[in-house]
Parts: sequence; structure tokens; C-alpha cells
Amino acid sequence: MMESHKHTSHPDLVKRLKRAEGHLRHVIGMIEAEEPCLDVARQLSAVESAVTAAKRALIHDHIDHCLDHDAASALPEMKALAKLL
Repeated sequence: MMESHKHTSHPDLVKRLKRAEGHLRHVIGMIEAEEPCLDVARQLSAVESAVTAAKRALIHDHIDHCLDHDAASALPEMKALAKLL
């Protein structure tokens, strides 16, 4: 059975991602409405930044709270997480 990974930061992370989801839906609407590509690209950049910030927050929280066990066993996970930043 998988161990639960709920942290105190997760509710805020969910809020961030839901905002990004709404923003992405707006961008889709912009494309469907044939709004200027530059405007769409700017909004997509904002969505991308929001998702990247959420990913970083999740990874940093995981590093701070989940990698308490011995360093030798945590090293492979740390390497994998570092590649995602």
C-alpha cells in the first residue's frame, strides 16, 4: 500500500493549480476567439510560470519534510528531484 504524502502545504498547492487551470481555460478561449497570438503567448507564459512555481513548491516541501531518513537511501530520490527543478 502507498504511504500518504499529504502535507500542510498541499491545500495551498491545490489552490495554485486550480487558478492555473482556470487561467489555462481562459487561454483556450482566447485561441478559440482568435485573439492575437502575442496575447495568447503571453498568457501561456503566465500559465507555464504558475505551474512551474507549483512544481517547485511541491518539490521543496517534499525535500523539507519527506527526506528525513538516512542520506544514503535519500540520495537517488534527491537526484531525481533535482532533475525536475
